[in-house]
Amino acid sequence: MRTNEQIIKDTIQTTSLSNGLLNPEQARKFIQQTFEATNLGPLLRHEMRTARTGEIDKIGIGRRLLRQKTENTDDNYRAGVNTGSIVYSTTAIRLPWEITEETLRENIEGSNFETITTNLMTTQLGVDLEDLYLNGDESTDPKDPDYDFLKINDGFIKQITKGGHNVKGDKGKTMDLNTFYKAVQSMPNKYNNGRLRWLMSPRRSQQWELYLLNKIIEAGGAVPDSLYKSPAGIPTVSCPSLSDGVILLTDPKNLIVVNTYSMQIRKTTEGKEAIMQDKRFYVVHLDYDCIIEEPDATAIITDLPDIEAAAEG
Repeated sequence: MRTNEQIIKDTIQTTSLSNGLLNPEQARKFIQQTFEATNLGPLLRHEMRTARTGEIDKIGIGRRLLRQKTENTDDNYRAGVNTGSIVYSTTAIRLPWEITEETLRENIEGSNFETITTNLMTTQLGVDLEDLYLNGDESTDPKDPDYDFLKINDGFIKQITKGGHNVKGDKGKTMDLNTFYKAVQSMPNKYNNGRLRWLMSPRRSQQWELYLLNKIIEAGGAVPDSLYKSPAGIPTVSCPSLSDGVILLTDPKNLIVVNTYSMQIRKTTEGKEAIMQDKRFYVVHLDYDCIIEEPDATAIITDLPDIEAAAEG
């Protein structure tokens, strides 16, 4: 598979492409490798679309559909499928960066420095996108220093808070296994099918392990290894973009990211600004939306104890 580095290099150097527009195959590969820059990205459901707004079909089946077979009879019973749709509306975003010609001339990496920087910026694109998928909030206070970033779109935390199951921890106490079980029990049993995952920050995951270790010391017993990474028997996914104050529970495939094929990667070394500043300018243009297929299959734990409190156990 061609790397993002190769895709970008070919795109910004090939004039036959329309102003840096990637073809569908390039766009799909670029997005796929951007997702691979994070822990959560490869686990999410990815949808590529032509239109910036539209619907994604939901197709499922019910339960207890079997009937007893009776010879030479037709009871007119027919099972069907459950259909529905989710509306998406992508938001246009961009990542610009620049490199001075002096840096290229004087850097020990020489001409390879441009390639290294370009590769780093596309990795940064993947990291920032995961951050947006999780933490985006259109109602962010304009005084927030990250307002211009967070206001772009509502992320999964905002959507789960509004449409999923909300479970409160005990902020004044330490970590508690009962909180995890409350989150599982808040969700309909049909979704507890082995595909659920806890999404939490690395520090929260590590402090949960420390809490269990403290319990061992206090009680002189042993905690099953499965509890370290799998509270309530559900594996954990470490997400650096999540704050320490929330834990999400869902099947990652229930979280959908929609992109369109309208991706552009552009570079210029010409024009007044480039000449006067002696720089090369780059920008990646794309759009996205993040939606949830079944909000009822999600839960969020808030009001968690401070990390320090959890460490004291």
